[in-house]
Amino acid sequence: MSELSPWLVLIALGAFHGLNPAMGWLFAVALGLYRHSRAVVLISLLPIALGHALAIAVVVYAVVVAGMAIDEETFRILSGLLLISWGAYHLLYGHRHRLHIGLRTGLIGLAVWSFVMATAHGAGMMLIPVLMPLEHMGAHAHHMPATDSLWIASLAVLVHTLAMLVVTGIVALVVYEWVGLDFLRRGWVNLDLVWTAALIGIGLWLLVS
Repeated sequence: MSELSPWLVLIALGAFHGLNPAMGWLFAVALGLYRHSRAVVLISLLPIALGHALAIAVVVYAVVVAGMAIDEETFRILSGLLLISWGAYHLLYGHRHRLHIGLRTGLIGLAVWSFVMATAHGAGMMLIPVLMPLEHMGAHAHHMPATDSLWIASLAVLVHTLAMLVVTGIVALVVYEWVGLDFLRRGWVNLDLVWTAALIGIGLWLLVS
């Protein structure tokens, strides 16, 4: 079970990102409503997932390289400070930096928008604590070849992105077909605030653990 836990966390984080309107489903629904097409909603999910995966991959592969260059204790402290700093920045200034992509954008524009949004939210950074136990599994994990670390990192990106894609697609279709966007005005949990608190909380946990 302990070996499955990091993967379950990756799936849970992907599902959380899928629930967050800022990560893609709101844009997919808006495009579908604008063009009066369910197919547009579904097609929009692909560049959204691709942009999200690229943003995650940049951080994940950087973590792999950094983990090979510095010792585990230093890496843990630096990761904690990075998460806290990014959470604080997002709390204070994140809402001021939005990439404006119109409803006439193509698939490339949508992928760029998804990449920027995931990067700005620090989506990949939250995976750092999850990758640490993944890369230290097994009796001889500290001798793990670079190719094995990269393979695990790639699998982590894939698992996380698939979870995000599935949840994004489900929410987008439910909202497009039955719920509509008015419910966002009536009441919706501020997932950005929850995410910011999680960034700071996990960063503090890394520093004190």
